[in-house]
Amino acid sequence: MTSTQTQALAPGIAADTPAPMEGCDTPQKLWRVRCRQWSDLPALRHKKKGIWHTVTWAGYFEQARALALALQDRGLQAGQTVAILSENRPEWLYADMGAQALGLIGVGLYPTASAEQVAFILQDSGARVLMVENQEQLDKALAVRAQCPELEHIVVIDLEGLRGLSDPQVSSWQAFMQRGLDLAATAEAQARFEAAIDAGRPEQTAFLVYTSGTTGQPKGAMVANRNLVFQIASAPQYLDLQRGDRTLSFLPLCHIAERMGTVYNPLAIGPIVHFPENAGTVFNDVREVMPHLLFGPPRFWEKLYSQVTLYLQDAIPLARWAYRLVTAEGAAIAQERLAQRAVPVWRAARYRLLQVLVFSNLRSFLGLSEIKTALTGAAPVPPDLLKWYMSIGIDLIESYGLTETCGFCTATPPSRIKVGYAGVKALGTELRIGAEDEILVRGPNVFAGYWKLPEKTAETLDAQGWLHTGDCGEIDADGYLRIKDRIKDIIITSGGKNITPSLIENQIKFSPYISDAVVIGEARRFVTCLVMIDPDNVAKFAQDQQVPYTDFASLTRAPQVLQLIRGEIETVNSRLARVEQIKDFRLIDQLLTAEDEELTPTMKLKRKVVTTKYATLIDTMYPP
Repeated sequence: MTSTQTQALAPGIAADTPAPMEGCDTPQKLWRVRCRQWSDLPALRHKKKGIWHTVTWAGYFEQARALALALQDRGLQAGQTVAILSENRPEWLYADMGAQALGLIGVGLYPTASAEQVAFILQDSGARVLMVENQEQLDKALAVRAQCPELEHIVVIDLEGLRGLSDPQVSSWQAFMQRGLDLAATAEAQARFEAAIDAGRPEQTAFLVYTSGTTGQPKGAMVANRNLVFQIASAPQYLDLQRGDRTLSFLPLCHIAERMGTVYNPLAIGPIVHFPENAGTVFNDVREVMPHLLFGPPRFWEKLYSQVTLYLQDAIPLARWAYRLVTAEGAAIAQERLAQRAVPVWRAARYRLLQVLVFSNLRSFLGLSEIKTALTGAAPVPPDLLKWYMSIGIDLIESYGLTETCGFCTATPPSRIKVGYAGVKALGTELRIGAEDEILVRGPNVFAGYWKLPEKTAETLDAQGWLHTGDCGEIDADGYLRIKDRIKDIIITSGGKNITPSLIENQIKFSPYISDAVVIGEARRFVTCLVMIDPDNVAKFAQDQQVPYTDFASLTRAPQVLQLIRGEIETVNSRLARVEQIKDFRLIDQLLTAEDEELTPTMKLKRKVVTTKYATLIDTMYPP
């Protein structure tokens, strides 16, 4: 296939996939239809103090309408912006959908954002009202409100610790919503709300998603109603779901992938979205919810794999033997499937029996006993991770997308998995490879541009409508996309060798003891690596091996820990070409959080920041 060709329809995706839009040309109109069609069915569940609370579709509509009417009562008009600073919870959706129903533009902020980051986004977006979750988030808003002249009002969802609060610019969620509920009791206000939804147009901006700002100030990507309509209609292409199935919402809702999965994909199919009690209970909540659909970045799936690996270290010999036996059998079947060969009947039957005896317990331990669709994306996926999940009977489907494509633009058909590839293009879109092997995308899913940044928009969207992703890759003869790396991240050594760092980093991060890694080598004689260890798993290793340490920094200096990580890297080196092999490494001795400049809000190391901040440490790996 040449670089300008696009692939044909892939196996496993039906050409007649229905578009579940009910004749609606905006997602807000479809949301209204669904709230009426499914009025008594559960839409959302939120865990509070250990108890799951259910919200029906009718309740969802009533709460979002009340929020919208309260905003309207404050004088907000279509085209103005409303911001949300909160963890995932039903109120996030009420605020988001209520604002959009009025033609307002939603703006989500990461809960881990610093006060300075909050100030920048509020200023840039011109947010008139800000919804904050609790005292912690309110403190950030109050610290910067003087810098945000367009910010008129702040609404606090959870008043714990704020009972004595008295500020004319701040109100409680309860009081704000009560005003909306009082208005909703009148026929005139109900009619205004309905008219606002009817007035919505496909070309209008629904919300802004701000980029992580790794190469400068964050940019607000404008996601239009037409983008969302296309993606909602595309959802059945890659989601094996039925109405009433369970999903779990735990990634930040200001991230495009979670926004689509929690707010918009349910409008196509009708699953019940579950919100964990807090970010720290996610893995326990997965076991409790037993979701039918689960989306997570590779690190999430690696953590689940690590739980099994570490659990087996303490298991009895018989359990370890059974695990090795069954995973070996599963790996053999996975290899047959990957090679598109028929699995012998006897082997398939034996594997099914072993699954019942062993894997049913393993999948229950992981919370995946009911899983229908397991999705990953947002970062390159270690091939060994995909193979391991296949070996235990779970097809982990890789997808590719960006904020600028309103989420997914390629996905792997379940009937034809190719490890190392991010699937095939969505129906109705175009995909090709341009100069410097850059991945180009064109279609109704491509965003409307960057907020107030026409020059940046022109750099990203060309005159023919092609989105220049900044990623380099290739398309094989079957139309499958393989992503190599960000173009700007490709390393050229002093010897002129091209190195794709993400392919090496992915293999390193498969280790349960390594959270992240940054490969170094630009204009250098050889390749080295900075490593961020997994604090929990390495701490357990240290306890099991009776390694003394006092804090995180001393843990990273322990000789036994250094030897552990060296062994993990050598395992990866054995699979790499000589020029790619890691000749030395250093451990980052700080326990990083999303508040630190080295990490993106999605907990990925920022290559440019890391290489600059740790330049002296890097230089120690390159003696004169």
